[in-house]
Amino acid sequence: MNWWSSNRLRLIQNNLREIDADMNVDLLMKELQEFQANVLMMNAGGIFAFYPSTLEHQYVTPYLQTDLLQEALLKAHALGMKFIARFDFSKAHESLFEAHPEWFYRDRNGQEVNYYGIVHTCLNGEYQQEKSIESITEVLEKYPVDGIFFNMFGYQHWDYSGNHYGPCYCENCRRRFQEVCGAELLDYTGPEHELHTAYLHFQEVTSREILNKIHDEVKSRWPHVAISTYHPHQVDIIRKESNTSLTRSLPLWPYSASENVASVVSSWDDKRVSNCSINAIDLTYRFTGVSPYETEVRLYQNIASGSGLDFCIIGAFEGYPDRKNFAAAQEIFRYHAAHEHIYGSLATMAEVILIKPRAAEAGTEYLGLFKMLKESHVLFDVIVEDQITAMKHKLAAVKAVILPGLQRPQPDTIETLGDLLKQGVALLATGNALRDDAEALSDWFGAVHTGNTDMLPAAYLQVTDVDRFPSLKDREWITVSSGFAHVQFDSAKTECCMPYIEPASFGPPERAYGHQVGESYGLGISHPANGGTAAYYTWNPGVLYYRHGFEDHKHAVTDVLTRLIGESLLKTELPASTELFLNRTDQGHVLLQLLNLSGFNGTTYMEAIPLFNQIIELNTMGTPARAYSLCSSESIPIEVVGSSVTLSIPRLKSYEAIVIEMDPDLKKEVT
Repeated sequence: MNWWSSNRLRLIQNNLREIDADMNVDLLMKELQEFQANVLMMNAGGIFAFYPSTLEHQYVTPYLQTDLLQEALLKAHALGMKFIARFDFSKAHESLFEAHPEWFYRDRNGQEVNYYGIVHTCLNGEYQQEKSIESITEVLEKYPVDGIFFNMFGYQHWDYSGNHYGPCYCENCRRRFQEVCGAELLDYTGPEHELHTAYLHFQEVTSREILNKIHDEVKSRWPHVAISTYHPHQVDIIRKESNTSLTRSLPLWPYSASENVASVVSSWDDKRVSNCSINAIDLTYRFTGVSPYETEVRLYQNIASGSGLDFCIIGAFEGYPDRKNFAAAQEIFRYHAAHEHIYGSLATMAEVILIKPRAAEAGTEYLGLFKMLKESHVLFDVIVEDQITAMKHKLAAVKAVILPGLQRPQPDTIETLGDLLKQGVALLATGNALRDDAEALSDWFGAVHTGNTDMLPAAYLQVTDVDRFPSLKDREWITVSSGFAHVQFDSAKTECCMPYIEPASFGPPERAYGHQVGESYGLGISHPANGGTAAYYTWNPGVLYYRHGFEDHKHAVTDVLTRLIGESLLKTELPASTELFLNRTDQGHVLLQLLNLSGFNGTTYMEAIPLFNQIIELNTMGTPARAYSLCSSESIPIEVVGSSVTLSIPRLKSYEAIVIEMDPDLKKEVT
């Protein structure tokens, strides 16, 4: 087993500036021990080398007096920590551009991007294709590092100030685009161009090729060295980031760490995820941290979702002007160290799987559904679209699979989903999913698209079916906008729900009338002859809920999903602001985790409002021997009635983790 396989990382990344080359390493080690960190990530090479490189293409920081990389590595190892060497090959010092301009990015006009003396390189140029591997090899030959990480991997179209330059049009990229796509790259102008799909394919093919080269070079000689970056191909640890930006559009996303981790944990069996909590509020303000309560939420979400811990600051701890978050992070790091045997390999108890779509335009629909499920305390996992076939065994184990906006699934994906439906797994599709696959739409949902999406305001959907939509009682209409598609359902096998209320005048008030029930529907629920149940939403409830937060749109989905699932493993009246996790442990017990998000008001993270005497009922659990809190070691009151176990949570401040120890003779009942 590899050192990262235990999934117990407590990683600190010191993202060094060139002036940090003379840092006090002993003081750094003291700080790391305060966190009980077991992994240190520190700069090695790329833009600047923090060791005396002998390579012509590797620019060494002029502030280097000794071998910082060697000193930090040896002292980290002496304290029992692993060391990951950080590289960034996306840019290089301008002196290299002067010597080898062919290695660098060029915009449509042939201009380079020189950002304060640091110039953008090109993924298809010799610097990234060959020289980067020489730099990695030099470090691995000289230093016994435990892992390598490369930052900003892939194609970079922006600079640090947010200026957009578009694709690289250098000769290397034009040549490779012609080889891969059979087209002229200069013809491509951006996401709206007809070559956009080809350009995305080109990016993926060339990214995978260089990852293959790095993997083969490293693993052939150093199989014990972990490879990590943000792309999943040929890596051991997929890196994610929970970060903020002052220019990012609202609403703020409170489930950043949960979603980052969940989208990896269930999608690959042979990879680990490390989701980094970025201390800084923005790239432009690296020396002021986010709220400590936001840091708490991210780190707790990390371990609750199945990852380890990962925290990053710019530079060294010594002299860093904002230490506000350190105490909160240290407390969670120490908690994880005390209980790492439980958190290393949590097994799923999900009843639903939410598919993360490949298409960027479906991203908001996916996030809205993720938020719905979290707030409704549905037990769910996430699997990325490209891994549907590989993870078929996991999909077959749940009651329902949700498909938000899947536009053009691969043939093997369609085959897998069809097989799941035949096996009795329910499918629920939203956001104009499968619009380009008429056969799947007809076979699974009895649906045919008959018209363009209606973009008019003032349209509604009728939800007077109280049996179908109990949460919408006394609300006859709910709003629909910007993504409604006219679909004809086969009435012989599909139940038509949510009649479409056509737009009418909404002003002045004296003319606010005239709505008519149209011929379209917002939902079709099909029972195909070959088995299963399939629900198809002709609109985008996820987008509307993510953007506006009206619970109507959540209930319109979760009421239907509740019927598809049937009797759930979990019953609770917890507030929607409480995030819940339920897993099996290696020891055969059950771990219940609760995260109180009541301190988040939409734009600010504050201290959570404590909750008292919360009741949670778990069904078909078997017989527990006892329950206790990992946070306080106190016993938790439980009541067992038949196969139902009821827990009473005396107090939930910010986070609670409860181990439900099962009777050793009855553990098999929870598998």
